[in-house]
Amino acid sequence: MSGNKFGKMFNITTFGESHGDALGVIIDGMPAGLMVNIADLQRELDRRAPGKHEVHTSRKEADQAEILSGVFENKTLGTPICVIVKNTNLRSQDYDSLKNQYRPGHADQTTLDKYGYRDHRGGGRASGRETLARVIGGYFAGLIIPQVSAYAFIEKLAHFQLTKKISHGDDRGEIGIPDQALSAEVIQYLKDCKIKGESAGGIVQLSILGVPKGLGEPVFDKLKADLAKAMLSLPACLGFSLDDAFENVLLPGSQMSQRREIFSGMEGGISNGERIMLKLAFKAPSTVGEKAKTGRHDPCILPRVLPVVEAMAKIVIADHFLRQEAYSSFHS
Repeated sequence: MSGNKFGKMFNITTFGESHGDALGVIIDGMPAGLMVNIADLQRELDRRAPGKHEVHTSRKEADQAEILSGVFENKTLGTPICVIVKNTNLRSQDYDSLKNQYRPGHADQTTLDKYGYRDHRGGGRASGRETLARVIGGYFAGLIIPQVSAYAFIEKLAHFQLTKKISHGDDRGEIGIPDQALSAEVIQYLKDCKIKGESAGGIVQLSILGVPKGLGEPVFDKLKADLAKAMLSLPACLGFSLDDAFENVLLPGSQMSQRREIFSGMEGGISNGERIMLKLAFKAPSTVGEKAKTGRHDPCILPRVLPVVEAMAKIVIADHFLRQEAYSSFHS
């Protein structure tokens, strides 16, 4: 079965289940000779890891990265890189009652419909835990495009909305909201959600700076199309737009042509060197009520999804960068 691989010249294949022995990623297309800093990689994994904050799931995992291949003396070899993270804090028995239950909003029933068999423990392959492999891939993608900076933050969460103007790289506080007062309110709200067995969704903004001009492969592999696919492949992501696209499309053409930022750094699906701004909608976790109270679930995935969003953006851009470099070398 396909569907576990993403990218062309630079690509990742993720593997593993939420309650299996380990999860991991195979990275192919990585140039040789790039310096690898395991501490930097671990720092990114720590941002996504569960159990780091009281509003996260209570499942605590060290998410310690182990590089099995493709790196020697802290440099990439140009061969496939394999990195794994072992699962250590398993309570698979918590899911025994779900073996023959199919939770609305999860992939329980659809996985069974597709494969005829499923791993019911923590959602198996459909678990958000799979995204740690994407964070690893994003770290290595970033080595290829060090000039590119991706910065994600929470714009809306439930009825809370960020109103202050945000600059790329502002301090995001404890949970990804670059507004200290609003962050404190949201943290209390999410604590209450955990107590009540409730959950919340919201909108993430992603700002990307330093993208080289000329990236994107029309017509079907436009940069915006691949960014959309990358983001919509994330668990619980239900919506994608280029900045405020759903409002901006209502403007008359005379106004749109004078506001280049509306094009979000891409024209004709090709990068123009300007900032790319995306907005992503994530649903509230489907596990609520007593199941949420007795299990180990996030009341909201937005705080932990930010490094994943950034990683997927870097994977897309690194892939297109290598494609463009190949074309440039041919033409030269």
